[in-house]
Amino acid sequence: MKTSYDIIIRPVITEDSMARIATEKKYTFEVAKNATKPEIAKAVEEAFKVKVASVNTINMKRKPKRLGMNEGYTSAWKKAIVTLTADSKTIEFFEGMM
Repeated sequence: MKTSYDIIIRPVITEDSMARIATEKKYTFEVAKNATKPEIAKAVEEAFKVKVASVNTINMKRKPKRLGMNEGYTSAWKKAIVTLTADSKTIEFFEGMM
């Protein structure tokens, strides 16, 4: 059985994701590649004690990278953008970063 911490791998902290938090209550996470939208919503609700309105997922493809003579690819991963309901409280983890 998966726990919420098996599904949510890490938060994605970028300028765009922080702007979405401030204006639209949308939080961005890296999630397990085999996680479904209902599993992600349940995991966020359990881990942060908030109410989730919707979940959008994006499969991020691998990108070619090069460092001198060495060539390779970045890892492919899955990103979830979680929208909270209007009456839900904010996630306290992100409060110190804004």
